[in-house]
Amino acid sequence: MTSTAWTADSFGSGRYADVNGINLYYETHGGGSPLILLHGGLGSGEMFAAVLPALTARHRVILVDLQGHGRTADIDRPLDLTLMADDVAALIDHLGLDQPAVVGFSLGGGVAYHVAIRHPEKVSRLVAASAHIRRDATYPEILQQQGQVTAAAAEFMKETPMYELYQRVAPRPEDFPKLLDKAGEWMAQDFDFTEDVRGLRVPTMVVAADADMAPPSHFVEVFKLLDGGLRDGGWMNEGRPQGGHALAILPGLTHYNIVDSPLFAAVTLAFLEQKS
Repeated sequence: MTSTAWTADSFGSGRYADVNGINLYYETHGGGSPLILLHGGLGSGEMFAAVLPALTARHRVILVDLQGHGRTADIDRPLDLTLMADDVAALIDHLGLDQPAVVGFSLGGGVAYHVAIRHPEKVSRLVAASAHIRRDATYPEILQQQGQVTAAAAEFMKETPMYELYQRVAPRPEDFPKLLDKAGEWMAQDFDFTEDVRGLRVPTMVVAADADMAPPSHFVEVFKLLDGGLRDGGWMNEGRPQGGHALAILPGLTHYNIVDSPLFAAVTLAFLEQKS
């Protein structure tokens, strides 16, 4: 859910889009084909500071602060992947983007999955990093920690990057305990969108750290849902997954530093630039 390098001088110069009843904050960096970048839980677009230069060298990157996160104030509705996905789809329309790539990490990866599931016609390619598709794929000790995320935890989080970021950029800094309550409620809910992923028609790359919040086997399972890992790829790529899907397990990384790694930028760029 977290990263450790969350600031960059260029952040904070974005705009707001009034979509779906929420005033959604976004920033645009770089030029080229459009790429929507979605952050992890309790973070903001600033989580991608380390890799943004690499991505913006080739793409017009639209960083989005999701509901209740960063510079986007919360509204009276629960945190829900499908609702946030609809926000992103509405932002695509608002900006007049022609099938951008959608790249998401952790919470943002879950949102990215649902953008492609619910609005496939709006997305060219999908990269979902460190985003598991079943709650029970998460290690039990992590689920236990997530169960402790409530407003009461706000006091204990005052030395964390999440708290510092929120206090610095949020429209209502005093809402941090409310965000923790909503995040805790969301993480306590069971979910399994296996069948939705099996039906994905948007070329998708599943990305994970080799020491992520769920085991590598889970991300291989997701790849298999997309016709991957079932046969030899063949000399001419004839055995690769139908639909152009891919899998990347990045070595030496964890859930907490994967989006800081040049490997994350490299595999993302390579996948987005594939022609088929």
